[in-house]
Amino acid sequence: MAAATAAHGGNLATGLRPSTRRRPPLPLKVTGKVNFNNSPPPIFISTDIAHINPHHLKELYVLCNHSSHRFPNVDAGGGVEPIDLVKLRTAVSHSSVVVSAFTKPEFLTQGSSSGEVVSKFNGIGGDWIRKVTPENGRLIGFGRAVSDCGLTASIYDVMVHPALQGRGIGRMMVQRILSRMLTSMGVYDIAALCSDKERLFFGACGFGDDTLKSTTMMYTRTTISPSLDEQAMAAGRKLLIFPPKR
Repeated sequence: MAAATAAHGGNLATGLRPSTRRRPPLPLKVTGKVNFNNSPPPIFISTDIAHINPHHLKELYVLCNHSSHRFPNVDAGGGVEPIDLVKLRTAVSHSSVVVSAFTKPEFLTQGSSSGEVVSKFNGIGGDWIRKVTPENGRLIGFGRAVSDCGLTASIYDVMVHPALQGRGIGRMMVQRILSRMLTSMGVYDIAALCSDKERLFFGACGFGDDTLKSTTMMYTRTTISPSLDEQAMAAGRKLLIFPPKR
C-alpha cells in the first residue's frame, strides 16, 4: 500500500521506509509482452447437463480430434471421424456425471495486444469472473463419468480446447467429477480409461496403476470358433427341435 501511495503522489508516513524485501513479480504489466500460457483464463465449470449444447460439444470433439471409439477411422491427415450426434446425445444423457467448462470467446482469439489482454484480466477476482456463464461463454472443456452409483465408476472423454491445454483446466474438471463421485455418491472405485499419452495427465490428477494388476479387456467382435462339445450340443438341440423324417 505504501508503494501505491507514493505512485499517486502521496507521502510516506514519518519514520517509515519502503520495504526492502523482495516482492514477487506482478502478474500483469502494462508495457512489454504479456504471457498467460501457464494461467487459465476466467472460466465457468458446470456439472449441469442442461448447460451442454450437443452441437457445440460435437465441435469440441472435432477441435480436440477426440473420438470415443477405441479404434476410430482416421483420415489421411490424422483426423478421426466425427462423432455421431445421436449417439453423443444418448451417451451424455446416460452419464452419471458430466462436467463442462466455459470461457469468453475473446480468450481464444489470437493476436491480442498486451494492453487488451491486461484490460480483460483486470477483473480477475471480481465481477469479471461472475460474468462468465454458459449462456455468454464458449464451451472449451468437457468430461464425463459412467457409474453404477454404488460401487464403481469410470471416467471418459476428458478434453480441453487445444488453445487452452496445459493450463490446469482438465485437472479442475477431473477434480469436479471426483468430488461428485466421492462426496455425492460414495463411489471410491474410480477408473480412468485413457491412452498412453494421457497417463501423465491422469497421474497428475491422482490416478495410478491398479494395485490388483487388473487389465482392461475390450470386446473385439471376432468370431470365436465353437469347440467340438459345443458343436455336438448344438447338433443335439437341432435334433430335438427338428427330428429327422422317417
